[in-house]
Amino acid sequence: MTSPAPVSPAVEPPAGEASAGPAASAGTSGDVAARAWQSMRTLVLDRYDRRKKVCDALGMSFIRAKALRRIVDSPMTMRELAAALGTDPPYTTVVVDDLERRGLVTRTVRAGDRRSKIVAITPDGAEQADLAERILNDAPRPVRELPAEDLEALDRILTSLLGPREA
Repeated sequence: MTSPAPVSPAVEPPAGEASAGPAASAGTSGDVAARAWQSMRTLVLDRYDRRKKVCDALGMSFIRAKALRRIVDSPMTMRELAAALGTDPPYTTVVVDDLERRGLVTRTVRAGDRRSKIVAITPDGAEQADLAERILNDAPRPVRELPAEDLEALDRILTSLLGPREA
């Protein structure tokens, strides 16, 4: 007796996105979009992933560097920082404890709510956040060497895809 062929689970589009529908699965634009997305992921996350360089330069995990980058512009509550990092509150506490020990952040009680803590960056922390940003923003050589016309088209397309920045 043979086993039935495994069935692949259906992949649902994220909330707010329309399904590609039968036309896309038949080929053309759906396939091209999938290839383009895979290429962007490969380019950014595999071939030119800067996270290890950030970790090596700062001597800390990437989530700690990310926390510094999130609070560099303005202090945040621990709850806001956890949401910005996509981590749970206990892990965020571990991250902030370490950054505080290193002298990169301060944590103070929020005025009017003793249960809430505010995390603020120190000057040393701001320097580390700036270094992380410089490393992350350093375009790889193949991108820098694109012809000007291609680079302008890529910039226009990516800017359009990113849309307006959310507050």
